[in-house]
Amino acid sequence: MEINKEKGMKSKSRFRRICVFCGSSPGKNPSYQLAAIQLGKQLVESNIDLVYGGGSIGLMGLVSQAVFDGGRHVLGVIPKTLMPREITGESVGEVRAVSGMHQRKAEMARQADAFIALPGGYGTLEELLEVITWAQLGIHDKPVGLLNVDGYYNSLLSFMDKAVDEGFITPAARHIIVSAQTAQELIAELEDYVPKPSGGPKLSWEMEQQLVNTAKSDIAR
Repeated sequence: MEINKEKGMKSKSRFRRICVFCGSSPGKNPSYQLAAIQLGKQLVESNIDLVYGGGSIGLMGLVSQAVFDGGRHVLGVIPKTLMPREITGESVGEVRAVSGMHQRKAEMARQADAFIALPGGYGTLEELLEVITWAQLGIHDKPVGLLNVDGYYNSLLSFMDKAVDEGFITPAARHIIVSAQTAQELIAELEDYVPKPSGGPKLSWEMEQQLVNTAKSDIAR
């Protein structure tokens, strides 16, 4: 009787919230859309809430709606300039407006215990690489995962391996990111992830924010 009861229980995750980066377009391959829905359902099954970039269009809308429909909390973090419905569509779950794009990424990172990137474009890639860089700088040690649907990220992974071979990325930094072809496999990889010491400098969110603000000020001159 106890065995059946345990089987009926949802699995316990080490994560309370996972941040998902993904395209605001659905993509041409239906597999991308299916993967977004499956990821949302897997988060629900694992009792994990969602943090994402807000809105209800493209893959962002599919994953957020799946999590919301499954009864888990959805937090969308979005810059005020992107709030109009014609840009993001109807909001799903809780919406937190922030002043700009960097504040959006920093807030999503603060709220999340891990990160997953679904297929996407420039914005998805920029968000993904920034959280990897933050991990390399010691700002966080949260797992980062690629949902490599139908080999979408094969070229990116090959680039990272090439950069290791050529001495631009250390093996420890390459270890920051994990990948899998299905949501179930990826979340299992993230659950087992143990960060490797980088030996580099450790920064805080506040120090990183100061560096960004200084850079923006210099660029504006």
